[in-house]
Amino acid sequence: MDIASIIGICLGLGAVFGGAALEGLHMGALVQPTAAMIVCGGTLAATCVSFPLPTLMQALKDLKRVFLPPQEDPEGVIKNIINYAAKARRNGLISLEQEAQTVKDSFTKKGISLVVDGIDPQKLRETMEIELGSFKEHGKGSAEVFESAGGFAPTIGIIGAVLGLIHVMSNLSDASKLGGGIAVAFVATIYGLMLANIFCIPFGTKLKHRLKEELLQKEMVIEGLIAIQNGENPHFIEQKLRAYLHDGGHEKKAK
Repeated sequence: MDIASIIGICLGLGAVFGGAALEGLHMGALVQPTAAMIVCGGTLAATCVSFPLPTLMQALKDLKRVFLPPQEDPEGVIKNIINYAAKARRNGLISLEQEAQTVKDSFTKKGISLVVDGIDPQKLRETMEIELGSFKEHGKGSAEVFESAGGFAPTIGIIGAVLGLIHVMSNLSDASKLGGGIAVAFVATIYGLMLANIFCIPFGTKLKHRLKEELLQKEMVIEGLIAIQNGENPHFIEQKLRAYLHDGGHEKKAK
C-alpha cells in the first residue's frame, strides 16, 4: 500500500474541512448532493467524450496502481537478471528456457524466449524496444484520463455555481434567502477544485511516476538480457544495471 497517497488525500480533505470548521462554517453547508451530481457527472461526461471506452476502462483498472506500488522493485530485477546470467554462464542460454515458463512478467518472459531462440542482439533490442514503446503509450493513456478530468472539474464546478446563482437570482423577492443561496451555489466550485486538485490531477501524476518506474525496470531487463546473450560476466552485468539506479544514469537513458 502506498502510504503517501493515503496521507496526501487525508491531509487534503482535512485541510479543506478543517479550515472551514475553524472559520465557523457548519459542515452541513458543504454537503450539497446537487452540486456533487453536477460536478461529478459533468466531469465524467466530458472525460467520456474525450477518450475512447477502452482507454477509460483501463484508467479505472489502473486506479489501484495509485495506492499499490509495483510488486517488483529495481533491486529485484537486478537479482533476477544476475541469476539468469549465472545460470546461462554455467549451462548455456538454452538453460533459460525453463525460466521463461515460470516468469510472471510477460515482458521479461518474451525477452528470455528471444534470447533462448538465439536472436541477434540488435534484433532483440529492436523487438523489445517496440514492446517498451507500446507499453509506454498504453500507460500514458490512463494518466492522461485523470489529468484531463482534473482540467474539466473546475470548469464544471463554475457551471454548477452559475446554475445556482441563476436559481438565486430568480428568487430575489425573498431577500432572507439570498446569502444562503449564494453560499450553496459556490459549493459546486469547491467540489470542482477539490476533485481536480486532491484527486484527479494527483492521480494522473502518480500514474506517470509508476509508469516511469516500470519503464526503468524494463530498460534494465533489455540491457541485462542483451548482456547475457553476449556472454558478459554476471558481476559486470550487475554493475551495468546498478548504473540505472543513479540519477545520472537514469537521466542519460531517458534522453
